[in-house]
Amino acid sequence: MNSSAQNSTIFEKETVNLAGTEEAIIRGGRHLFEKLPTAFKGIQTIGVIGWSSQGPAQAQNLRDSLEGTNIAVKVGLRKGSASIPSAEAAGFTRASGTLGDMLDIIAESDLVILLISDAAQVKEYPTIFKALKPNATLGLSHGFLLGHLNSVNEQFPSNVNVVAVCPKGMGPSVRQLYVQGKEVNGAGINCSFAVHQDATGNATDIALGWAVALGAPFTFETTMEMEYRSDIYGERGILLGAVHGLCEALYRHYVSGGMAKEDAFKETAQTITGPISSIISKQGIKAVYDQLNEDGRHQFEVAYSQTYGPAFDILFEIYDEVSSGNEIRSVVMAGDRHHRYPMGTIDQTEMWVVGERVRDTGVKHEVVNPTTAGVYIATMMAQIDVLLEHGHSYSEVCNESIIESVDSLNPYMDYKGVAYMVDNCSTTARLGSRKWAPRFDYNIAQQSLPNLANGAINGALIEAFKGHAVHDAMAVCATLRPSVDISLVATSAQ
Repeated sequence: MNSSAQNSTIFEKETVNLAGTEEAIIRGGRHLFEKLPTAFKGIQTIGVIGWSSQGPAQAQNLRDSLEGTNIAVKVGLRKGSASIPSAEAAGFTRASGTLGDMLDIIAESDLVILLISDAAQVKEYPTIFKALKPNATLGLSHGFLLGHLNSVNEQFPSNVNVVAVCPKGMGPSVRQLYVQGKEVNGAGINCSFAVHQDATGNATDIALGWAVALGAPFTFETTMEMEYRSDIYGERGILLGAVHGLCEALYRHYVSGGMAKEDAFKETAQTITGPISSIISKQGIKAVYDQLNEDGRHQFEVAYSQTYGPAFDILFEIYDEVSSGNEIRSVVMAGDRHHRYPMGTIDQTEMWVVGERVRDTGVKHEVVNPTTAGVYIATMMAQIDVLLEHGHSYSEVCNESIIESVDSLNPYMDYKGVAYMVDNCSTTARLGSRKWAPRFDYNIAQQSLPNLANGAINGALIEAFKGHAVHDAMAVCATLRPSVDISLVATSAQ
C-alpha cells in the first residue's frame, strides 16, 4: 500500500504552493541528525549494496550522519568486485565488518539500499528478494526495478517495506555538497521520496530519515512510478542527452558560419554551463530572456521558435519509450552487451578537444549567446511541457528538467567536459545519453538551425513561454535549494 509524508511523527511536513498546486516538502539539516535513531527505530544495520555512482556517496554520508549511534553502515559487493579497493580506501573493510559479500550484507541488514546498476537489479532481483529479512526495508534510489516488475507482471515481496529516496544529482554531487555542508548547515542535494509499500507502519519515517542522513536540504514527495518515468526520461533529455546533442549541433553551426573554433566552444557549451545555468539557478528561466537587449531577444525568439517543435517531437517519443517499458528493456539488453564491449568515450569530437584547450586558459565565458539560449531553453521548456502533459507534479518537473541540470550536472560539464558529466552518472543514464544525444543533434541540425536565417518567430509560442506557470513554480523552488553552490575545485570523492 502507498504511504505519505503525513504518516511521519518525527519529521515535520511543510506545504508549498507551486503554480497553484499544493505539495508537501520536508526540510532537512544537520540539526535533525539527532532524530535519526528514532526514525530508524528497529534498524541496527544499513546495507549499501553497490559502489558505482551513488554507492560511495550514500555509504559515506550515512556513516558520517550516524556516527555515535548504534546503527552500523556496511557495504555489500559481489565477490571479486573491482570496486573493493575503492570501498576499502573509503574506510569500509572486511576487518572492521563493514564490507562483505552482497548477499551476506543483504541478509543481515534491516535497511537494504540497493544501488547496483539497473541492469544488474533486473538480473539479480529474484536472489535479492529471497535474501531479504522479513519486515526489512528495501530502499531504491531509482524506480527502474519497479518499471521492470510492472512489465513482467511481478511484484516486490509483500513482507518488506519498499521505499525510494532519489537524490536530484549524480553520486559525486551528493557527496561533495554533503562535505561542503559540514561547514554550512543544509548544503546537500535535494531528494524526492516515495513509499511504495509499507509492511511495518513506519516506512515513511525510514525513508525520510534516509533522505535527511544523505544531507538533503529539501525532500519532495512523489510515487515510485512517476519518479522512474521522470528520471529515465529527464536524463535522456535536457539533463544529459539533449544538452550534449545541442552543443554538438550548435558548435558545427557556428564554425560553418565562420566563427573561430575556440569561440564556437565558448558560445555553446560555456554559454550553457556558465551564464545561462547561473541565471536559471538564481533567477529562473525567463530571466535569461529578460536580461537580453532588444536584438538579443529577437535572436532568442527566432531560435526558440525554430527549436521547440523538433525538440518536443523527440522528447515526446522518449517519454513514450520510457512509459511503455521499451527504454527499460533497452537498458537491460545493453547491460548484457556491455559486459563484452564497454561503452566508448564521448569527448573525442573536435568540439570537446577544442574545449579542453579553452578550459586550460582558465578564462570563463560570461556573456549569454541569445541563439544558444533560445535553442537550449526551447528544449528545456519542451521537456517541461511533456512532463506536465503526463501529470507530473511541478516539484518533479522543476527538479528533473531545471534544477538538477543547472545545479548538479552542468557544473561537471563546465569543469571537464561532457564525458566527465555523463560518465559520473549511472549506467542507465550513460546509456540513455549516448543513445539519444545523436537524435537531438540530428533534429536540431536538420530542422532548427537551417531555419534561423529566415527570422521567423512564432508569436503564440513566445507568449506561451513568457506566461508559463513553471516560472512561478521555479520562483518558489529557487528558495528550496542548497545553501551553497557545488565546488568542484575540491575533489568530489572526499
